[in-house]
Amino acid sequence: MIISRTPLRASFFGGGSDLSGYYKNCAGGYGAVLSSAINMYVYITVNKKFDDQIRVSYSKTEIVDHVDQIEHNIIREALKIAGIEKGIEIVYMGDIPLGSAGVGLGSSSALAVGVLHALFAYQGKAVSAEFLAQKACEIEIDRLGNPIGKQDQYAVAYGGFHRYRFNADETVFVDPVICRPEMKEALQSNLMFFYTNMTHISSHILAEQKENIPQKMRNLDRMVEMSCEAERLLQQNALDDFGALLDEAWKLKRELASGVSVPEIDEMYAAARKAGALGGKILGAGGGGFMMLYVPENARQSVREAMRRYREQTVSLEPEGSKIIYVR
Repeated sequence: MIISRTPLRASFFGGGSDLSGYYKNCAGGYGAVLSSAINMYVYITVNKKFDDQIRVSYSKTEIVDHVDQIEHNIIREALKIAGIEKGIEIVYMGDIPLGSAGVGLGSSSALAVGVLHALFAYQGKAVSAEFLAQKACEIEIDRLGNPIGKQDQYAVAYGGFHRYRFNADETVFVDPVICRPEMKEALQSNLMFFYTNMTHISSHILAEQKENIPQKMRNLDRMVEMSCEAERLLQQNALDDFGALLDEAWKLKRELASGVSVPEIDEMYAAARKAGALGGKILGAGGGGFMMLYVPENARQSVREAMRRYREQTVSLEPEGSKIIYVR
């Protein structure tokens, strides 16, 4: 039996520049995203099945005779990549409800990375974070044709707080964010997460965003610049400026596609700003899921009161990426 644990992620700056339509055509020659893994996880259990059938359990249970019969597309393609065709059980659990599409935390990519990690460990193979990220991208983008970028797969495979650079030749540079430990701890303390009570179908928003790239190059160029600028602000101990930069980034992100924000989200964000939040954003594609806010210590209680209609989620930054936590 093998159990893998893969973190979810929170993206701060540069989302959208990880789409190939941008990083293959922009003047700078690359996209860049600043993000961190967080302490919410996807767990995958893999075990040998007594017979030759395949059992897959998530919000439903599938028992099939052949890998091609599996309905769960990510798990099906992961099995094919690993070369496993029969005699296996896979169970998927997570810290967010199963089937919670559109919460903005990279859960589908965490599933892809986590399943791959567990399947290769089941075969006795140690694989790198780079390998897991590449193969997860192959599943979600190449095989399944989802209109998504590459940031989530890398963020959950590597873990930690990194700046990811997506190059036109499809290579990805992974650089840790260098700042004083106290700055990272203070940033973590000043982040608040609230569930909007809405989910979204990210593929719809991202498909429109993908089509809009030629008209939104200037927005995306600035968002890439912000990923560098934000890291410099952390190095300069200018934490509140980091929070204010999130506000500018959110305004740019809202213009990338029509579904990124809706009136309810705009009202929620305005209330948080009025209560003292310096900046924030909807995580993921937009349209729902979790709102991340940067809130100085003296404003946290007033923001919490303004957000009393919404569930607060306590989140911390996670230093580790996908890992195998149990082997028997």
